Amino acid sequence: MALVPYEEGGGWAARQLHSPSATFRFASRTIRLQQDWRRLGVAAVVWDAAVVLCAYLEMEGIDLRDRSVIELGAGTGLLGIVVTLLGPWTVSVSRVLLSPLGARVTITDRAAALEFLESNVQANLPPELRPRAVVKELTWGKDLDNFPPGAFDFVLGADIVYLEETFAELLQTLEHLCSEQTVILLSCRIRYERDLKFLKMLRDRFSVNEVHYDASKDVHIYKAQRGSRKDDF
Repeated sequence: MALVPYEEGGGWAARQLHSPSATFRFASRTIRLQQDWRRLGVAAVVWDAAVVLCAYLEMEGIDLRDRSVIELGAGTGLLGIVVTLLGPWTVSVSRVLLSPLGARVTITDRAAALEFLESNVQANLPPELRPRAVVKELTWGKDLDNFPPGAFDFVLGADIVYLEETFAELLQTLEHLCSEQTVILLSCRIRYERDLKFLKMLRDRFSVNEVHYDASKDVHIYKAQRGSRKDDF
């Protein structure tokens, strides 16, 4: 799923991927993430799709307060960290307030990536928010009973659609995690014909529509829900 070799071209992009760290600004905070391409491959670098989905969630002002959110294939943890930071804030007429009903975020990846993922999460969340973010092992299609069925308001994934042999297990996992009300947001770059094949498979089981496209990074964000639901956030 995540711990495989993967090529994204050369030049500046390659230097970014092989850099030992990456820095971002979201939710009025500086987020500094460690990267380790040589040891963990794609699980330990930040991909554009994660950055675009973070920006989309912040830009759209999607209300994450008191919502249960799970991220699949979290890698470095950027998306899960940003969701945790965005989740507890509410805006009043005169100021921004910390709500007691913050988002409850489960940040998942395969077992080999968890120690690295946990270190990034802990390093970038203030102490008062750390209890709201849980890092947990999830290999798609396996041990799904460790996650209550249909218990999540949002299921998020950034650049997790690239290995065709994982598509069936990913769909099985999405079906397990989702209720009729769950919103899936998948951020991805369409690189290969097989990526379009996954979208077709997804549309066979969910109502899917594109909600955002970042032309500068060539990244699409797709929203999916069970049946014909097309709820606003």
